[in-house]
Amino acid sequence: MLELSSSLKKQLDLALQNAFPEECKAALAGGKALDPLLAPASKPEFGDFQVNGALTLAKTIKQPPRQIAQSIIDQLKKNEEFLNAFEYPIIAGPGFINITIKVSQLIVEIKKLLENDRLGIPSIASQENQKFKGPVIVDFSSPNIAKEMHVGHLRSTIIGDSLARVLEFRGYKVLRLNHVGDWGTQFGMLITYLKKVAPKALTTPDLVNLGDLVTFYREAKKEFDDSEQFQQSSREEVVKLQQGDLLSLKAWQLLCDQSRKEFNKIYDRLNIKLIERGESFYNPYLQDVVDDLLKANLLVTDDGAQCVFLEGISSKEGKPLPLIIQKSDGGFNYATTDLAAIRYRFNTPPNGDGSSYIIYITDAGQSNHFYGVFQVAKRAKWIPSKCHVEHVPFGLVQGEDGKKLKTRSGKTVKLKDLLNEAVSRAKTDLQKRLKAEGRTESMDFIEHVSNTVGIASVKYADLSQNRVTNYQFSFDRMLALQGNTAPYLLYSLVRIAGIARKGGRLETLVDNMEFSQSQEINLIKELLKFDETIFAVEKELLPNRLCNYLFELSQVFNRFYDQIPILKANEPSKSNRLVLCRLTADTLKLGLNLLGIETLERM
Repeated sequence: MLELSSSLKKQLDLALQNAFPEECKAALAGGKALDPLLAPASKPEFGDFQVNGALTLAKTIKQPPRQIAQSIIDQLKKNEEFLNAFEYPIIAGPGFINITIKVSQLIVEIKKLLENDRLGIPSIASQENQKFKGPVIVDFSSPNIAKEMHVGHLRSTIIGDSLARVLEFRGYKVLRLNHVGDWGTQFGMLITYLKKVAPKALTTPDLVNLGDLVTFYREAKKEFDDSEQFQQSSREEVVKLQQGDLLSLKAWQLLCDQSRKEFNKIYDRLNIKLIERGESFYNPYLQDVVDDLLKANLLVTDDGAQCVFLEGISSKEGKPLPLIIQKSDGGFNYATTDLAAIRYRFNTPPNGDGSSYIIYITDAGQSNHFYGVFQVAKRAKWIPSKCHVEHVPFGLVQGEDGKKLKTRSGKTVKLKDLLNEAVSRAKTDLQKRLKAEGRTESMDFIEHVSNTVGIASVKYADLSQNRVTNYQFSFDRMLALQGNTAPYLLYSLVRIAGIARKGGRLETLVDNMEFSQSQEINLIKELLKFDETIFAVEKELLPNRLCNYLFELSQVFNRFYDQIPILKANEPSKSNRLVLCRLTADTLKLGLNLLGIETLERM
């Protein structure tokens, strides 16, 4: 089914609105624009598009829908611009109007793509009245210091990166923020333990290697649970840290630096770009949050704690639930930090980021937390009018048994181990295939391809799922050469690169374009869906929309490749088909790049 390119869609919508009888227009109160209810045709034999508006207006103006449809068609036949682009419309059933785009218009649309280095997708940077002012902030990944990144961080990291890439491509200035957990009560425990087991590390650089941060955290937590004296020392350490004690700050910095080294190994491997701005950044602004909420008469003292009671959320007993801003001991929590972050991000420079759109990408389990934080921020008037804040939730990564993905021993899967396993399996599959095909390749080739395919498969398997649902992780499925997988898409690109290597110059433009084969027409129609797909991802923040499109494009291209000759075709068919190969390759490369996936010329 064909989704119109945006320019052609506007043209058809306008032509249909103008073609409705006057009595239809008059029936709409307030001068509202008529909605033709334009949709892709239910079956290819019915054409490309179906107009359903006549049926919805039949009762309003008390005319048979087929009569309304005929009036619309009569007007469309007087519209020369419409007739240049579309075949004569046909009435079907009780009053549907079927419309087919002309091949000549498809060629016009294809030429527009060829003449545009952005494949016809405009940049909002060229628009005078942009929807959002200042940087769009994408808050994603957000691991915790002294804890290794696990599979739960995978979704936030790659979903956030993909959405940031789409927004950047569309022309927005994007601030990619990594809100790491680098502050809070757990650091009293960690610093106390560091001073105990490696005190010289505070004065001697790189004396201790905290590479296994999970073990370090676990041992510190065990001592905290077992020793009251250690607990007391940890609490005192928190106070020292908050008061700026130099030795405590040095220990804190060591923990952060060592953790950052481990995080960056993962980010480099996944080709993720982030600006780290942890919870500690907002520590100086926490008291301002309390003061502002107090001035706004939103704070309520409840059992010694300072709270804001939320509207629309109640406990089982029917009482409003509180969002705790300051604990009874004077300490702050995650909600306070998140409120300070919102306040800063919407504030104008130099005391803020001056953003008007913030996107938070976390697991769905934090939805209630962000609902409360956003509500308080709005009531405190920290979110200016025409500004927008959105939580982008995602589901769990599950094993093939449908349960939360864990190791055989029941532990959380480390992200680096998952990536290593994916690359290792991709390498094994590649070597088996090379052996079966009798191909001899260098180890550099094998390492590059297996690493690219392994990482791409992990990313694509995640991004191709609707982010709001849980999904089952399967190495076998994600590495398959068939189906909606990264290897299938990459192989489609390799096929096109193979055509070029065999002497098929991927044409950039042909003077006299002609297309008559159904495989050619279907491929052109699929290529014309790309811009509307990108607009949908930008609006809905669903990367799987792009994945589904790229998979459908690959399927249509592979049928084109398998069913009609390309290099052996006579001219001008050969050159025309090479144009379509080039456009398909450009679209796949751009689409995969927006997903954060590296491509290959050979595999």
